[in-house]
Amino acid sequence: MSRDELRATLAEFKLDTRGVKDVLKKRLKNYYKKEKLMHKQPADAEDYYDYICVIDFEATCEEGNQSEFTHEIIEFPIVLLNTRTLEIEDTFQRYVKPEINPQLSDFCVNLTGISQDLVDKADEFPVVLQQTVDWMKQKELGSKYSYSILTDGSWDMSKFLNIQCRVSRLRYPSFAKKWINIRKSYGNFYKVPRNQTKLSIMLEKLGMDYDGRPHSGLDDSKNIARIAARMLRDGCALRVNERLHGGLLLTVSSSVPLEGAPAPQMSKPR
Repeated sequence: MSRDELRATLAEFKLDTRGVKDVLKKRLKNYYKKEKLMHKQPADAEDYYDYICVIDFEATCEEGNQSEFTHEIIEFPIVLLNTRTLEIEDTFQRYVKPEINPQLSDFCVNLTGISQDLVDKADEFPVVLQQTVDWMKQKELGSKYSYSILTDGSWDMSKFLNIQCRVSRLRYPSFAKKWINIRKSYGNFYKVPRNQTKLSIMLEKLGMDYDGRPHSGLDDSKNIARIAARMLRDGCALRVNERLHGGLLLTVSSSVPLEGAPAPQMSKPR
């Protein structure tokens, strides 16, 4: 089928018609697959996470980022995606005062849009992490509602949060030890190479425009959430595919039973 024929067929079923040809083919194929399964047995939505928490940190950086440079988190955002409605239900955002490199480089300010004044007035990471845990508890995540963390790549959890916890002399939080790497999920689902899973490219291939300011942690998280919602709508079973164990990044097999993250607790001092 040509792209126009695919779009016409999708329109008949009242499905989204945006995206490149391969995305449209996958969307139609999954629609037929879902319809076939529904005739065999009712879908059990109870088995899936109630919410996805999209997290995309911003960290201190320098032009060239020398290997010895220590990246510290300066923005901690969460976008709460309801997996039933596929709508962003709430957001959380805190700026963080860096400890090792309190003065932001001009490169960092221009890249992230985070000013020196914002971080100077912000709390240090342990206080922000406690605020994060409190907000997640208010949302009853891990108690009343099941959830998973989702990131754009491996670095947010395996590198930035890992480094930050060492800098702040905190144990790594148990609720963040497993997550969905949407780049892996996107590549596997739409059958595209790794170099086509950057945020801007994923949006483009899905026929979507970036909304907001690139490299704003909150805006990046919102756009990642939009991609996640589209993938769920297209029939992708987003599920945990990476974890941190003993400081090492490991892959989680798709054969492992689906399990939500634990209720958030504040990290203990090291």
